[in-house]
Amino acid sequence: MDIYALITSVGINIVLCVVLLLLHSILKKLPSNVRVYFGGRLASRKTPNDPICFEKFIPSRSWIVEAFQASEEELLRIGGMDAVVFLRIIVFSIRIFLIVFPIWVCLLLPVNYFGQVKPYDHSLKLNEHYPFETFKPFTIENIKEGSKWLWTYCLALYIITCSACILLYNEYKSIAEMRLAHITGSPTNPSHFTVLVRAIPCSSEESCSDSVQKIFTNDYLSHQMVHRYARVEKPTGDASALVFFKTRYAATVAAQASLFSNSMLWVRNMAPEPQDVYWPNLEIPYRQLWFRKMGTLVAITAFIFLFLYPVAFVQLLAQLEEIEKTYLHRQISFPLLEGLLKKKYMTQLVTGYLPSLILHLAMSTVPPIMMQFSTLEGYISRSGRQKTACYKIFYFTIWNVFFVNAFVGFLIVYYMGAFSSVKDIAAELANAIPRQVCFFMTYVLSYGWTSLACELMQIFSLFYNLGKRFIPRVKDDSCNGTSSFPYHKEVPRLLFFGFLGFTCSILAPPLVPYLTIYFFLAYLVYRNQILNVYVSKYDTGGQFWPVVHNTTIFSLIVSQIIAVGVFGIKRSPVASIFTIPLIICTLIFNEHCRRRFHPIFKNNDEQILIKMDQEDEKSGKMEKIHQLLISAYQQK
Repeated sequence: MDIYALITSVGINIVLCVVLLLLHSILKKLPSNVRVYFGGRLASRKTPNDPICFEKFIPSRSWIVEAFQASEEELLRIGGMDAVVFLRIIVFSIRIFLIVFPIWVCLLLPVNYFGQVKPYDHSLKLNEHYPFETFKPFTIENIKEGSKWLWTYCLALYIITCSACILLYNEYKSIAEMRLAHITGSPTNPSHFTVLVRAIPCSSEESCSDSVQKIFTNDYLSHQMVHRYARVEKPTGDASALVFFKTRYAATVAAQASLFSNSMLWVRNMAPEPQDVYWPNLEIPYRQLWFRKMGTLVAITAFIFLFLYPVAFVQLLAQLEEIEKTYLHRQISFPLLEGLLKKKYMTQLVTGYLPSLILHLAMSTVPPIMMQFSTLEGYISRSGRQKTACYKIFYFTIWNVFFVNAFVGFLIVYYMGAFSSVKDIAAELANAIPRQVCFFMTYVLSYGWTSLACELMQIFSLFYNLGKRFIPRVKDDSCNGTSSFPYHKEVPRLLFFGFLGFTCSILAPPLVPYLTIYFFLAYLVYRNQILNVYVSKYDTGGQFWPVVHNTTIFSLIVSQIIAVGVFGIKRSPVASIFTIPLIICTLIFNEHCRRRFHPIFKNNDEQILIKMDQEDEKSGKMEKIHQLLISAYQQK
């Protein structure tokens, strides 16, 4: 992919973004679209039958100003703590890339540009001087083997890693404190009094319900059996139950206590909050869960191998021009390829914009498929399904978009006969990622910039709303059908771009400005969506942050391991050796954070629960809470 193909992709994506933003600014002012662009605000109305003044939903200033000026307290009130944590991911990424950018400009850019064996000939065009990658003089590919300047990359890696760890620690500490405040300051949460018991053994002499009542005696209040398809007369095969306790502390003790030596019976966990329960999976027998996880693992593996085909096709398109030149050099005729690339604008479109578009469309199928896999695994909460889907999508994206693309690109270069010795193969492996910088740029443009514009536009909701207007007797603009924020789709996107930034900030720094712009745009767009569009149906209290922390540490470790390999191939043993302690220190830092903060997200602090129980007892609220528990969980 040459510079002109990249410019074509940049131009197309910028035009799409501008057009979508202009359409959004027009369509959101139409009263018929109020449910599309202000569904979240409509859902917060206490009396849906009150007359609506549409002017109050249209800000007097632009949506950018309104989104930027919204305070964190307002976002917490409207979107919940999960929304605040999501925005903290973006703020963390912005801070990191604001640190990376001056390092690239002041340190790595000069070293890259003047690092070649022979001086760069300014009289030649980029395509003539570097036939494969036009960004070669700005990446580590331009550094000669054994260069004394490779220590600057090791220094930059230390600065970026230390900055990331400091920011991660501060964010983890801040969000942990916010979570504790959220637990104590939020309205009474029925899940604090409720234990989910699974794999309850039944016998002919005693019903499951009687067994539950006999087992739990200390501060026991009542229980609710889980029934198949909500039919009271037919409980599930190994029966599950929601057991309610008189105090929060009693529920916590009951969830952690060991009742029997057989760990496959009477399995207890704190219940999710009522709106977070995914009732269909409570009907799954507990003994099936392990087999379901193994089956899902096999299915995901098959899906990964199946996805290799579109990724390989995308790389073939991205390097189509180089393949054509190879055929011409070998005097091999390929009429179809020659006809396709005969016109320059067609070459730029096919090699510049089309590959990222195809990969974008292919990747759009991944979140719903991974969400379905998480459902099949048997997770009993909606948030649990989303968190596990986040991990699946993140690692799937890293493997296919990053590593497979780089490796397929390497194989294409190998096929074109660019290697004359084993030494050349090793050098090309070191350059495999920097050679993909143009492709990663176009992917950030389509999967990042344009996706943000589509998110703001709410294209699917807009067409759905338009279709409802042509259906007889359907003219209500109520909040029915308003969706919650798709964390399982958006969180992995942010995390992958963070991974891309950590890895390419050393190997291919020209990608950093594109990522920085993306995160600034994401900050404004998602704040607007949280304020106006989405409805918070449940709140996990920031449970997504441990996911963010773990995946960020993984990204740092991978970037360091890749750097060690590149330094070794570039024959800089000093840089390689000095990077190894950085890997060890990063792992130690992660273990410290895990011991220090993770228990706050895994279990509620017992001292806080005891204090909350005492306050409710003194205020006389406990009896009302007990009455609330009886009807809190309605099986659906």
